Amino acid sequence: MACIGIGIGIAVTCPLVRKKVSRKSNEGVRLVERRVIKSMSNPIKVAPKREKDPKKRIVITGMGVVSVFGNEIDTFYNKLLEGESGINFIDRFDVSTFPVRFAGQIRNFSSEGYIDEKNGKMNLDDCWRYYLVAGKKALEDAKLGSEVLEKMDKTRIGVLVGSGMGGTSSMSKAVEALIEKGHKKITEYFIPFFLPNMGSALLAMERGLMGPNYSISSACASANYCFHAASNHIRRGETDIMVVGGTESIIPATVGGFIACRALSQRNQNPKMASRPWDIHRDGFVMGEGSGVLIMESLESATKRGAKIIAEYLGGAITCDAHHMTDPRSDGFGVASCIRNSLADAGVSPEEVNYLNAHATSTLAGDLAEICAIKKVFKDTSELKMNATKSMTGHGLGAAGALEAIVTIKAITTGWLHPTINQDNLEEEVTIDTVPGVKKKHEVNVAISNSFGFGGHNSVVVFAPFMP
Repeated sequence: MACIGIGIGIAVTCPLVRKKVSRKSNEGVRLVERRVIKSMSNPIKVAPKREKDPKKRIVITGMGVVSVFGNEIDTFYNKLLEGESGINFIDRFDVSTFPVRFAGQIRNFSSEGYIDEKNGKMNLDDCWRYYLVAGKKALEDAKLGSEVLEKMDKTRIGVLVGSGMGGTSSMSKAVEALIEKGHKKITEYFIPFFLPNMGSALLAMERGLMGPNYSISSACASANYCFHAASNHIRRGETDIMVVGGTESIIPATVGGFIACRALSQRNQNPKMASRPWDIHRDGFVMGEGSGVLIMESLESATKRGAKIIAEYLGGAITCDAHHMTDPRSDGFGVASCIRNSLADAGVSPEEVNYLNAHATSTLAGDLAEICAIKKVFKDTSELKMNATKSMTGHGLGAAGALEAIVTIKAITTGWLHPTINQDNLEEEVTIDTVPGVKKKHEVNVAISNSFGFGGHNSVVVFAPFMP
């Protein structure tokens, strides 16, 4: 049987020895399999057990969102369950000469009550405005408002936000001012608001959060990279709480740039049907925007402060295809390695996973490469459900993983999976249930969420219902 050499990420052929061991849970004693695996680097490896130390177990205690369906978690997920598309024509700037004139653009966004428009913040890029609102909503959801935070050790609370491009609007405006009017017309806010770390910095300054604070930019894998990094800060005992997510906004230059890459769908005649994951007539992805934020917290910290626990983060992994700037490996090797490593980090077997929120951008190569990778890891997919959020939201780039982590957690807590829309003719390689057209009731045992980015960046995170 083919399996992964844990710790080195190399596929090897090896014998698999199984023996039954008991594991106690709040449901009593149940039998589970312990897998003893022969590795190339060590004669014997035992697949890791689920984490039991409350200082290292990581739970989700709050969520916040800014999306094409609004700024409320339940509204966001209910629209997805209804199979509603949030993709429409761009009206924020002139795209009349563009060959692509639609996106998952946010309309009627309001930051009232969340952003003080004084002190230059009226010049903030939309990506940072989205993040500040989503971040503060997540803190509120976790019952970590300003008054509560004042009584806590804020050196133990960190902030980490990912963005594929950061404050590109600030950069675009500065370049325009430089060319048209000279350097004296560049605003003093250009550099601070352009920097990719500024989202984390602004939220930390407003709430006095003094723990680890930085940004990660790994293209469309950025948010999952942040979840992975944040979990390590908690597990190492450096922090108790991390405010973590991703954010992105749409501007003319980025739309034009992806048009130049020939990456976007050009279905201007029917934008709502343009994002078609795994459909044989897909012709590229649809741009999206927004922000998603999770409050990741050690179980010990959450228990001490009596926080509600929404779900549990079990683990994650990051790898690189080392193949091409924009195209994935067609054999799915890098992605398969990432999925396997994430399950090893989480302490679960592939057989325990029964829901997968796919990256599934609706690109010709990417969709099938992901399917190839999934089949390498999950030999029996008969119980596996898989859906594609981007069919309704578009591709949120650096925010995609964060929005989809929220979707994954809501699937766990509600027991309902949203449909994948626009699937009229599936590729024959797609033999997994993609929840086509209509939402489906499904009790999630363990879920994974995939995010991949230009540069060959792969990231996978694993969530499950919280079990005391």
